[in-house]
Amino acid sequence: MSEQAPEARLQPSRLQDGVGGGCSDDAAPRRLVEVDEVEALRLLGSVRLGRVVFTRDALPAIRLVSHVLDHGRLIFRPDVGSTLSAISGTRGQGSVVAYEADSIDSGTRRGWSVAVVGRAVPFTDPESAGRYDTLCAPWVESAGEDLLCIRPDLISGHRFV
Repeated sequence: MSEQAPEARLQPSRLQDGVGGGCSDDAAPRRLVEVDEVEALRLLGSVRLGRVVFTRDALPAIRLVSHVLDHGRLIFRPDVGSTLSAISGTRGQGSVVAYEADSIDSGTRRGWSVAVVGRAVPFTDPESAGRYDTLCAPWVESAGEDLLCIRPDLISGHRFV
């Protein structure tokens, strides 16, 4: 096997067997339109899957998780081990994280994206925990039983129109 030069690996390639891509040449570029916080939270609550962005060993890390938005709180179940401990922080004080979810049609290039930033802390409401257990079904086998909660401090959202 020959080694490819770094610049060659970055060049666009033809799709083989219909695999890969998602960037169609026939769809026109879209305008990015900002949405207000209320609309951004409505959009975020309309999907159940997103990405939590956190710091692990002083480096950025991203995990795909299921979530539910309820009363302005974003509740999700991280995988056990390093992700949970990195996000929970010491003594359960939590860590500042970002969370992003979207719904984008790659063919038409239309859709939306929402990001929130806030402190992720252990969710400790035993009366609601059972309800969230069902709504935040684990995405991966290594998901634990613990739930985390983000109360967003910063909210931004955009539509691709």
